[in-house]
Amino acid sequence: MEEKTPTDRIIEYAKFRGISISSFEKSIGKSNNYLKNSKDVTTATLLVLGQIYPDLSISWVITGKGDMIRSEKNISSSLITKPRIPYTAAAGYITNAVEGITESQCEQVPIVSSFPNYDFTIIIKGDSMEPKYEGGDEVACKRVDGTSFIQWGKVHVLDTAQGIVIKRIYEDGDKIKCVSYNPEYPPFSIDKSEIYSISLVVGLLRI
Repeated sequence: MEEKTPTDRIIEYAKFRGISISSFEKSIGKSNNYLKNSKDVTTATLLVLGQIYPDLSISWVITGKGDMIRSEKNISSSLITKPRIPYTAAAGYITNAVEGITESQCEQVPIVSSFPNYDFTIIIKGDSMEPKYEGGDEVACKRVDGTSFIQWGKVHVLDTAQGIVIKRIYEDGDKIKCVSYNPEYPPFSIDKSEIYSISLVVGLLRI
């Protein structure tokens, strides 16, 4: 059985509401057959859906998990967004980007309520973390700060002097050892002094 896509779920919601597909597409500012011909759903479309149809669970559209219809007490949270950090923003600190210095460069993405609490999302490039994480996947991340601890052995996003990397990390004296899932990429270590911020990966989106 072929797995449903976000567009399949949007069509399912339109049918649930008793709205013709063409009328539904028009209501969100799209031309006829947009849903039929689109494999992916853009962030802009998700934001419009959340605003026009607040009872629709955006998390369900993205992941297929949970309920299609949001409960009354949670409807307002469908409009909450989190910043998506550009992967190429390696010159600036992730923490600064999230907190506002480069916030205008960050796309705002509807929050996925089924994930644990997180601060931002970021898109992965490359194949060093395959098969668990693929290029194009988007991961939700929680910043590690003075009130939390690094979970050694788990996947983290590091903002470093050499750029942004996503790896399993381990203590290595004055350095942090970075390990890929793909065996073609050997482990390497980064001086702690060259690491600007560390964020734990808490969720994965694959659309």
